Amino acid sequence: MASLPTPPAQPDDATESYVGLAADAADRQARSRGWDTVRAVPPGTFLTMEFRHGRINFQVEDDTVTRCWVG
Repeated sequence: MASLPTPPAQPDDATESYVGLAADAADRQARSRGWDTVRAVPPGTFLTMEFRHGRINFQVEDDTVTRCWVG
């Protein structure tokens, strides 16, 4: 039986630290901390539910991050 693959590591980062930042500042900060994919979406956007290692998501309203989650 084949072994299960080890998922790639992702940054150990506090998602709440992004809430309240301007969208461009949050993007720069996330990339500097090692996130491979940074996704910013407006409230109410339909998203797929797949989890992706190395991705951080921002809900952005009026150019401000209002919510942040990984995957």
